[in-house]
Amino acid sequence: MCPYCGEQISMVLDPAVLRQAYIEDCEVCCNPIEITFSTQYDELTNFHAKTLE
Repeated sequence: MCPYCGEQISMVLDPAVLRQAYIEDCEVCCNPIEITFSTQYDELTNFHAKTLE
């Protein structure tokens, strides 16, 4: 869900990356979203999508 407009959005995450943080624009409202996630054994263990402040 986009933290700005609340719409459901999609993104591709690489489970081989243990930790990553990046900025991706919402495909609906075009606002920048800060994405952070971590994985362990190719499983998503943590995911956050938040507004830039």
